[in-house]
Amino acid sequence: MVKHNVRGILGFSITHCRGLPFWLHNVQGIVFRTDNEPFKYHMKRYAKMIVKLMKSENLYASQGGPIILSQIENEYGMVGRAFRQEGKSYVKWTAKLAVELDTGVPWVMCKQDDAPDPLVNACNGRQCGETFKGPNSPNKPAIWTENWTSFYQTYGEEPLIRSAEDIAFHVALFIAKNGSFVNYYMYHGGTNFGRNASQFVITSYYDQAPLDEYGLLRQPKWGHLKELHAAVKLCEEPLLSGLQTTISLGKLQTAFVFGKKANLCAAFLVNQDKCESTVQFRNSSYRLSPKSVSVLPDCKNVAFNTAKVNAQYNTRTRKARQNLSSPQMWEEFTETVPSFSETSIRSESLLEHMNTTQDTSDYLWQTTRFQQSEGAPSVLKVNHLGHALHAFVNGRFIGSMHGTFKAHRFLLEKNMSLNNGTNNLALLSVMVGLPNSGAHLERRVVGSRSVKIWNGRYQLYFNNYSWGYQVGLKGEKFHVYTEDGSAKVQWKQYRDSKSQPLTWYKASFDTPEGEDPVALNLGSMGKGEAWVNGQSIGRYWVSFHTYKGNPSQIWYHIPRSFLKPNSNLLVILEEEREGNPLGITIDTVSVTEVCGHVSNTNPHPVISPRKKGLNRKNLTYRYDRKPKVQLQCPTGRKISKILFASFGTPNGSCGSYSIGSCHSPNSLAVVQKACLKKSRCSVPVWSKTFGGDSCPHTVKSLLVRAQCS
Repeated sequence: MVKHNVRGILGFSITHCRGLPFWLHNVQGIVFRTDNEPFKYHMKRYAKMIVKLMKSENLYASQGGPIILSQIENEYGMVGRAFRQEGKSYVKWTAKLAVELDTGVPWVMCKQDDAPDPLVNACNGRQCGETFKGPNSPNKPAIWTENWTSFYQTYGEEPLIRSAEDIAFHVALFIAKNGSFVNYYMYHGGTNFGRNASQFVITSYYDQAPLDEYGLLRQPKWGHLKELHAAVKLCEEPLLSGLQTTISLGKLQTAFVFGKKANLCAAFLVNQDKCESTVQFRNSSYRLSPKSVSVLPDCKNVAFNTAKVNAQYNTRTRKARQNLSSPQMWEEFTETVPSFSETSIRSESLLEHMNTTQDTSDYLWQTTRFQQSEGAPSVLKVNHLGHALHAFVNGRFIGSMHGTFKAHRFLLEKNMSLNNGTNNLALLSVMVGLPNSGAHLERRVVGSRSVKIWNGRYQLYFNNYSWGYQVGLKGEKFHVYTEDGSAKVQWKQYRDSKSQPLTWYKASFDTPEGEDPVALNLGSMGKGEAWVNGQSIGRYWVSFHTYKGNPSQIWYHIPRSFLKPNSNLLVILEEEREGNPLGITIDTVSVTEVCGHVSNTNPHPVISPRKKGLNRKNLTYRYDRKPKVQLQCPTGRKISKILFASFGTPNGSCGSYSIGSCHSPNSLAVVQKACLKKSRCSVPVWSKTFGGDSCPHTVKSLLVRAQCS
């Protein structure tokens, strides 16, 4: 496993990371990620191939290219403990391999406190400013290779929302403690197209990043971090001077001071308390916000405070552009449930899912048949270790059950009626991504562990019955999600029938006009996969709700590169009976509202959106300027309406607000004059801007919400 950091400045970098291909499971005697000869053989081949490819394109910094760091292995410290001594020897082997590859740039190991010299041990996580123990050698820099801007979300779990203030605090703290490099993971969210998502991970990936899944700015993260980076840049010379002094300002307050000369000095005033604190530093008084870092590029004036956001907030909205609500727009094709006699793979025991499918499909049919002397109500019980299971008896669906990200094992227990004579049992085992972490991945087991039927008098155990297996679905075999493949099966006009799951639905739609990102609203569906013009836009599982009762994901990204101007083929595989394709819409995604909420105690913004192509070498900052609300609409849009404006003490925040006890009656008129019909504007947070001070000796702020169209 090799990862490269590209353009590794403070800000963000692009990573190239590959996982383990499934065919490795089939290598005789292999044990993943330990001192195992078969695994080391293939890992060495792969690492050499990747490095050779990079060198052939002159991509390493040693060749004049943009790659400044390479990583071998990934977060192995959490895995190696399971292998004990063999894990330790494997770490040494990978380090030796990395050095021999001779990239001309440093190699790192993240979450590997014992990374052998000369490899650099690095930190991954959300709080490396507080948790990182530091380099394991004085000759190594402090590196933060993955600063998690949120976290990947799994079906059934609430998203983790990380604030801009929290990210900025830990970055500034890491730098204050002599951190040399911060790499954000992820700075740009993305989409797990096809079957690429790992187990239970939703299709949308790190949508809460500063650039969201669609490439839209996620404010205020984007703007607040941009301000932080500019403030750190102002401290560049003192930071690189090589001299750091730590001064205690209180129990949880510290000053980290950099620089060799009085006129070339930068300071980071850190308050790790949850309460505001007033401190004395160099004969001046500073009010430090709770859990914050104040950046003083001249050791005197605050240019940036991690807890005070100058950047605007924005609201991402989706608009339905085409409704697929007419039954005449849809055709359907229902999967047939295979019987034992129709299967070609046979076993006298229950087979493991992954090794049987070889990752060619999420679906594995398990079928058997048995004799019943008389028809009677019975109960089917299946202990399953995996993701989801659908059960059919004599071709009729009797029920489903699924596990969770944290608890894969579950029991499917359903009532059913059996025939007098031969009965056919079919179980459809379903995976939602491969396991992707932990030790002994080559041993992971998915599938039914025991099957039995209770008829009121006795139990039938099926573990050692003769089982027939079919990998994948008929629709997958014929590629019915493509133009050519859809002609290979008999489609019927859509009918609102809920009697049988496993139905394919087909329709067409035109591409929405404009350049806004496009999303498929699948809020009316259950579980399955969707294709547009033969391209899978990923698995969906709308019916799997979080503990708050919300679907984990409703909108699914369709890149415009997947689309034609007209007659785009949309194919949906719906596993559940409740899915209703008539509720599907084709939507566009855009930022339609922006909001700013800035106090008169905030520092003036370090940068302005009006300054394009900012020259970093000449980045200067004037401390005599006032804080301001800065609003900017997306490209092609202008501020068309001021929805709210209040200078004084407005209640709430950009999410929910009202006029407070102190309010300038000129607020709306001043903001309208400054902002209407403009793509961007700024309004100083200053009493003179609004015609005077109606409530002196009060900390005031300006809250503005505007519509972009």
